[in-house]
Amino acid sequence: MARPVIADVAARAGVSRTTVSHALSGKRPVSPRVLKRVQEAMAELGYVPRRAAQTLKSGASQIVGLIVPDISNTFFADLAKGVEDVSLDQGYNVVFGNTAFEVERERFHLNMIRSQAVDGVVYAAGAPSPAPDTAEMLAGIPFVLVDEEVPGIGATSVVSDNAEGGRLAARHLAALNHRDALVLSASSQLMSSLRRVEGFRDLWLETGGSCEVRPGGFTYDGGYAAIREAAVLFLERGFTCVFAVNDMMALGAVAALRDLGLAIPADVSVVGFDDVLAAHLIEPALTTVRQDAAVLGRTAAEELYRIIADPASGPEHTVLPVTLRERHSTAPAAARRPAGRRRAPGRTRE
Repeated sequence: MARPVIADVAARAGVSRTTVSHALSGKRPVSPRVLKRVQEAMAELGYVPRRAAQTLKSGASQIVGLIVPDISNTFFADLAKGVEDVSLDQGYNVVFGNTAFEVERERFHLNMIRSQAVDGVVYAAGAPSPAPDTAEMLAGIPFVLVDEEVPGIGATSVVSDNAEGGRLAARHLAALNHRDALVLSASSQLMSSLRRVEGFRDLWLETGGSCEVRPGGFTYDGGYAAIREAAVLFLERGFTCVFAVNDMMALGAVAALRDLGLAIPADVSVVGFDDVLAAHLIEPALTTVRQDAAVLGRTAAEELYRIIADPASGPEHTVLPVTLRERHSTAPAAARRPAGRRRAPGRTRE
C-alpha cells in the first residue's frame, strides 16, 4: 500500500491541499472545525508529515542536536536528560551524537547534525578540533558549549567551577594529613581537566604537599591503565592519595589499586569528580566533587533557546557551583607499608 500524501488527506477531509498544508504548518489560520477534519483524516490514513517539507515551509525544523563524548557515562546521560526536558517544553525534539572522545567521530557528528538542518546545537566537546575548524562546522547555527569550553571560540558556554572543584579535593585530602598525591588527568585539550588539575595542584602546593600528574582519559579504562602504567612509581614513592578528574577514571583507579594489593582507603584514599550513580554504589562509596549534570543540561538548553529566539544576543558564560561529597573512599593518611611487602605490580587479585 502506497504511503499516503497530502492529496490523500485533502480528499479524505474534503478540503484543498493548500488547506492541509496550512493546517500542518500553522502559518495560516484554519478553523477549528476544518483542523479537526484534517487531523481525523491524517489519523485514519496513517499520514505522517514529512519534517523536511515542513522545515522548508517554516524555516525551522524544531530539532536541536546534542553531541556528547560518552553516553555510557551516566553523567552525560543525566546531562542529556536535562537538555531533553527543556527541549520538550519548548516543542523541540533532540537528536544525539556520541563521539567516544574521538576527533574524527566528533567531526562526523558535527557535520551530520548540521546536514539535518537543526535549529541549534548543544555541544559537549570530548575531542575538539582546532577552534577555526569547529567554528566553521558550526557557522550559522546557534550553539552552546556545555561542560567543556573550546578556547578561541567566542560562544555561549555553561560549565561547572572546575578549578574550585580541584581545590575542594585538595583541601579535603590535606585536612586528612595526606602530603603525597597522584593526580590522574585527561586530555590536555580538555579545559575541564586542565582546570581541575590546576585548582588541585595550586592549593596542594600551598599546603606543602607534593604531587605527580599522570595522563589518563575520561574513562574507566583510562583510570585503570594510568595506575597500572605508574605501578612501580606508585609503590616506590608511596603515594597515599589519588585525585582523578572524573569519577569513571576514579573507579578504574580503585580497581587497579586493589589489583596491586592496596586497600581503599586504609592504604590509599581516592577522590573523583562528577558524582555519578556508580560513585554511590561501589564499596567503599566514592568521595567525589559533585557537579549537577542535569542542571548543566537544562541551563545549556535554556541558553540555546534564548539564542534561537534572539540571534543578535551576545555570548554568555555561566559557571555553576560544585560541592564535595565526602563518603568512604578517603581517610586520614596512614604510614605506607614497605613496597616489598606488597604484591608485585604485574600480578592481579583473583
